Amino acid sequence: MTLKEIASRIFAAYVHRKNAWWIANPVPAQQRVFRELIRSAGNTAFGKDHHFDRIQTPADFAREVPVRDYEGLRPYVDRILQGEEDVLWPGKPLYLAKTSGTTSGVKYIPITRVSIREQVRASRNAILNYIHQTGNSAFVNGKMIFLQGSPELTEKNGIQTGRLSGISAHYVPGYLQKNRLPSWETNCIEEWETKVDRIVEETANQPMSVIAGIPSWVQMYFEKLRKQTGKSVGELFPDFNLFIYGGVNFEPYRNTFTELIGRHVDSIELFPASEGFFAYQDQQGERGLLLLLSAGIFYEFIRADEFQEANPRRYTIGEVELGVNYVMILSTHAGLWGYNLGDTVAFTSLKPYRVIVTGRIKHFISAFGEHVIAKEVEYAMETALNQCGGQVSEFTVAPMIDPPEKGLPYHEWWVEFEREPEDLETFIQVLDQAMQQQNSYYFDLIDGNILQTLKVRKVAKGGFQAYMKSIGKLGGQNKVQRLANDRKLAEGLAALSGA
Repeated sequence: MTLKEIASRIFAAYVHRKNAWWIANPVPAQQRVFRELIRSAGNTAFGKDHHFDRIQTPADFAREVPVRDYEGLRPYVDRILQGEEDVLWPGKPLYLAKTSGTTSGVKYIPITRVSIREQVRASRNAILNYIHQTGNSAFVNGKMIFLQGSPELTEKNGIQTGRLSGISAHYVPGYLQKNRLPSWETNCIEEWETKVDRIVEETANQPMSVIAGIPSWVQMYFEKLRKQTGKSVGELFPDFNLFIYGGVNFEPYRNTFTELIGRHVDSIELFPASEGFFAYQDQQGERGLLLLLSAGIFYEFIRADEFQEANPRRYTIGEVELGVNYVMILSTHAGLWGYNLGDTVAFTSLKPYRVIVTGRIKHFISAFGEHVIAKEVEYAMETALNQCGGQVSEFTVAPMIDPPEKGLPYHEWWVEFEREPEDLETFIQVLDQAMQQQNSYYFDLIDGNILQTLKVRKVAKGGFQAYMKSIGKLGGQNKVQRLANDRKLAEGLAALSGA
């Protein structure tokens, strides 16, 4: 065992002991975070506008601070962009994370010195927790790659601005710098396909042990490696034994990854965003991610089925229930207050608090009152692949309200198969049955002859990548939308395929 391995195990044990208090005391941990946030921001413009001096409890906070999305918070962010200080948080943000919204155009999410420190700490702790739980530390000796956006930053009124993954690249610990790939020059390449080609060149002969990134783009990297070398990823990188990912559900990709790698590799799922780092997988084989309750983020939760009401109840951590679909609301030490992240989660455990991401509150299909969410279509796809075989690179679902072939409307699944099931008709039947079993509204619509069963449209190899490239969202932190209540994505795929 190397000195680096020994040091990593000692440090992992220390961090595990340190985290034990807030894991065992979740409500006091959140109360402490809440008090610190309110006290710190009392003299900001937002704090004065919302009477932080009167706020003593989460109930007070809910009365004074309405739930907002980015557009609701935008007037304050615009003041920051103009150079004003003490707007949402004392002083100026250290960074502005640039993201693209579906309705807001470019968004600038403030990141403070405190919040970036917690982002980096959470990433580190996820890996240390894995070492402590599994005893696997050999990977610290090998090379590590993080498929991410360019680390080059621009400046707006004295504030550095860039993608979150690019900002994070500036915080790789010194003891990992020699292990880290690709080179800085390659990481700065903006054009994604060129960047991946260069990464393949730089890594194909290296002793890779850890690979991290959004599954769809890591898959692209793996496929290019196999095409260039003629070897599976596992053969090429015999020391590769840890895959770190986030951003999307991995299950639809799992079979394809197993085939590309050629063997089992442990994985760690993360739940990060520009707005904060919320959770990570703390147990191998355990469903759900450990919610980080002592990392400068105060959480509130609104039941998804009550979210559109005029004044829905906001639940704190001690009030949530298992299996309920919640919209997650944040208040952070970066100055986001009552902020609707847009993600929906469900708790899989209350001791400790673990969540799964179930989708986006804006991403659903309810063209006929069925309110289908991402978790349901992903589970249905997983069920169909397990029963019928086949592999899927990517898929999305849209409503077909007025079928060109006439007849009843239906849900249209656009699927890019890596390997098509031997019996596609049976696959479609299993897919539809899995949807009916999960969603009673969908079942009633099928049973009542309001909808016909779903249809699958096959997308040519590389079709989703071509679509993402056509809208300027190839690679990096960009993800394919799993489902929508409109047909924008479906029509984009159809136009590219000539369908």
